[in-house]
Amino acid sequence: MTRYVAFFASMNVGGNRLTMADLREALEREDIADVETVVASGNVLFSYDERPTDGLSEMLEWIVQDRFGFKTFAAVRDAAEVRSAILDNPFRADGQPNLVHTVFLDREPDPDQFRVMLAAYEGRGPERLALGPRCMYIDFVDGVGTSKLTGAFTDRYMQARGTARNLNSLQRILDKMEA
Repeated sequence: MTRYVAFFASMNVGGNRLTMADLREALEREDIADVETVVASGNVLFSYDERPTDGLSEMLEWIVQDRFGFKTFAAVRDAAEVRSAILDNPFRADGQPNLVHTVFLDREPDPDQFRVMLAAYEGRGPERLALGPRCMYIDFVDGVGTSKLTGAFTDRYMQARGTARNLNSLQRILDKMEA
């Protein structure tokens, strides 16, 4: 069995609240093995037969919708993809690990849409952005909470669902995946 992580979006924010124990139980009932949550923000490690991660994303989204009654996005990645999200992030060398993020997307990003988004954001803030495989890298230079670069803004221009994690969280998750 392969070890995966699901990065859930919009979990435990707004009205989409559930305990990680309830989420673990729901996934285990669907024959998902070795379910472990990492912090209460929707990071779930699990083991499953090797398969394309897109299909696993759809399955997990369906389970949450069916059991808890709300829609979410689940970006599922294996250990190699998480390692790549850390090592290939162009801002990790000179950015602060808590401010440098990888936004996991539900599809391969379109470079033209990315350029349009960059042009629309120009002059609004100091953030640095770059594209990666099924992801986007962001350095929130002055902090996430004060940034004008919101998920709604990037979703609209990239026309993709996404969820972000900082380098500290990604490293913690990768360490658990490889233990």
